Amino acid sequence: MSRILVIDDDPNIRQMLHHMLEREGFEVATASNGNEALALFRSQPADLVITDIIMPEKEGIETIRELKSDFPDAKIIAISGGGRVGPSDYLKMAKLLGAQRTISKPFDRSEMLAAVKEVMGLTKSCG
Repeated sequence: MSRILVIDDDPNIRQMLHHMLEREGFEVATASNGNEALALFRSQPADLVITDIIMPEKEGIETIRELKSDFPDAKIIAISGGGRVGPSDYLKMAKLLGAQRTISKPFDRSEMLAAVKEVMGLTKSCG
């Protein structure tokens, strides 16, 4: 069973992703910020990390940078609803730091599941 770590400071987003991914047969762990997530990942590595960008304590860009530094093969999907500058700038930075996919909030179930399956190599990518 593949393990996914979901990082988001919004409990509703964490819960929604947790339930959605569990229904698809994944084992899911959650964290509310990057510090909590990195500790979890170090103790129980995940096959995929889905991280929000704007969070308290340790935000997503720093979390991605640290994950990729310590675990170069980590697979990451970055999600963001933006902030003062909108999601596209944050998501471009996440991609530059090694996120395999980026998704703007709000996203729909099919978009997220397709990204998860693609990044985890469970489907063939087109092109």
